[in-house]
Amino acid sequence: MSELRYPDAVVHFGVFFQGVNHGTIWSDPRSGSQLHHSTFTQLIRTAERGLFDAFFLGEGLRLREQHGRIHDLDIVGRPDALTELATLAGLTDRIGLVATQNTTYNDPADLARRLASLDVLSGGRAAWNVVTTDNAWTGANFRRGGYLDHADRYERAERFVTLARRIWDSWDGERFTPVTSDDRFFDVEISPTVPRSPQGHPVVFQAGDSPAGRDFAARSADVVFSRHGTDHAAALEFADDIRRRVVAAGRPEDDVLTFPGTQIVVADTEAEVEEKARWVLEQQVTPATALSLVGQVWGEDLSGYDPDGPLPAHDPAIAVVDGTRGAARQGHDPRSIAQQWRAIAEEHKYSLRELVLHNSSERGFAGTASQLADELTHWVRTGASSGFNISPYLVPSGLDDIVDQLVPALQDRGAYPAEYVGTTLREHLGLRAPLTHR
Repeated sequence: MSELRYPDAVVHFGVFFQGVNHGTIWSDPRSGSQLHHSTFTQLIRTAERGLFDAFFLGEGLRLREQHGRIHDLDIVGRPDALTELATLAGLTDRIGLVATQNTTYNDPADLARRLASLDVLSGGRAAWNVVTTDNAWTGANFRRGGYLDHADRYERAERFVTLARRIWDSWDGERFTPVTSDDRFFDVEISPTVPRSPQGHPVVFQAGDSPAGRDFAARSADVVFSRHGTDHAAALEFADDIRRRVVAAGRPEDDVLTFPGTQIVVADTEAEVEEKARWVLEQQVTPATALSLVGQVWGEDLSGYDPDGPLPAHDPAIAVVDGTRGAARQGHDPRSIAQQWRAIAEEHKYSLRELVLHNSSERGFAGTASQLADELTHWVRTGASSGFNISPYLVPSGLDDIVDQLVPALQDRGAYPAEYVGTTLREHLGLRAPLTHR
């Protein structure tokens, strides 16, 4: 059992309305449209009823495609995050509103103004999930192609965030000072049009697991997302590394919160937990999805294969997978992946789909409300995370069990707030003043 470093810490929850995934069960009759306003409204109202800190919207600047057609195993259509959050701001009172926005295909003056507008109109509840993109298939929508070298994306992002903060600070309520910049990324002179909100600046979130991404988060972010949402040891190692980098950047150790992304399955008994978790997994990894995911590694269309049969007997072609399909093998040798998968399939006598189910089984937490409350409290009080960014397996009803069962169990342990502590997102998260206000 890990040491309790923060014995009085409470669990924070955010909900992630994803932009790209196969984790949402689209085939279920309870699944709502990704374009219908009622889907967003129901989900965010449930989250606010459960005292969630924030509602996150993923971003997609280009739809997933396959052989020139819309990839029908993924989301078909996504509204602009800031537009959607602006409408939700008027329907909610406390929950934070987090827009995933790209620093590669936006410009500082425009994006800073739109984020500040959401922050002011919502009474200080806005946040910016800073993401970077350097791929050509997204850039084609902007007639830029892959104009930005991979190594430059975090440097541009950091300059972008710095400029945005200067813009947010340039109007103090009585007068403003134009913001100028002349470097290889931005040559601008900007006059602000929006004053500061009650929280000073929108909260800055960042997700990136590379050394460069972690350093960027340590210098610039308030909260960092991570993919370590199942393994406590890996999550603790990540959080400790972020804390070390934060101190090296001249900030207090606890200045950056960590929110692993995860899935939570709740049921009344252990037998029901096992049954429900299996149902969720099998609905997420349909036969067609299994063929698609294996096809990304093999670099070819495997839709003619039998998902209940073996993996392809031939080795994957060493070729670049169409980037619009995703990044299932990003940075990895496909033949090496195939070799590993074949070894697992042979050992366990798995079919193609069973192999994908095996590889997808570690998605998050499953248990009774009491078991989950103990486990999540342990994560937060040992320093493995500050909270969790939950991806519901059903939208918009996927938070109901969490809010109705898990949240009360956490509250009974003194590990979850009984009410919102303030009116701004910065207050909900217990964050200090913006970096430029200290």
